[in-house]
Amino acid sequence: MSDTSLKLSGNEALNARSLHEQYAELDQQREAATLGMWVFLVTEVMFFGGMIMGYIAYRFAYPEAFREGSIHMLFMAGTINTAVLITASLFVAFAVHGAREGNRKLLVWCLLISMFLGICFLAIKGYEYHDHWVEHKVPGIDFQWDGPDPRHAELFFVLYFFLTGFHALHMLIGVTVLGIITCFAWKGRYTPEYHNPVENAALYWHFVDIVWIFLYPMLYLIGHQHL
Repeated sequence: MSDTSLKLSGNEALNARSLHEQYAELDQQREAATLGMWVFLVTEVMFFGGMIMGYIAYRFAYPEAFREGSIHMLFMAGTINTAVLITASLFVAFAVHGAREGNRKLLVWCLLISMFLGICFLAIKGYEYHDHWVEHKVPGIDFQWDGPDPRHAELFFVLYFFLTGFHALHMLIGVTVLGIITCFAWKGRYTPEYHNPVENAALYWHFVDIVWIFLYPMLYLIGHQHL
């Protein structure tokens, strides 16, 4: 028996083990899993959408306070993080391509790079939070503001920490999920016929990336409208 035949037989056995008993075939299982992921992402859109709409309402109600708050953002850190996330999503897309082609090496390496970039994003965000803490810009008893309208400037920072904090939590979940997927990929769990977990993890990752694409101009650019 040739190596190709052995490989095909191994993939068929793996595909059979990956098929859950409630499904008749892998395609049916894939469609159900993908639908479930999209339903989950819709709930996430509503979750972030509510907070974003609240931010927009207050932004128009208190434009000057929010603009002044945005000036105190670390513009370069936010810009670097935007580039980091876009690059990470690119490698996640390459990972999906590797899974579809049965290229385990490409799949694993692209997932590892995406995880690394995700950790970089979280590290930069942690640096930002530390800077805000040192500058007494964390809402609460010790919040300090030298500019006009301190009450609504503090509201800006409340929304900033809520939006970016929940986003960072989703990023941490995304990195963890990619880590699990990478372990399975390293063990040869996925084949061109069965790689739906990789695709669903990629959908989640891209969603988190898109959320940041909305947050970046809302939080970092409104204070630099003259640029």
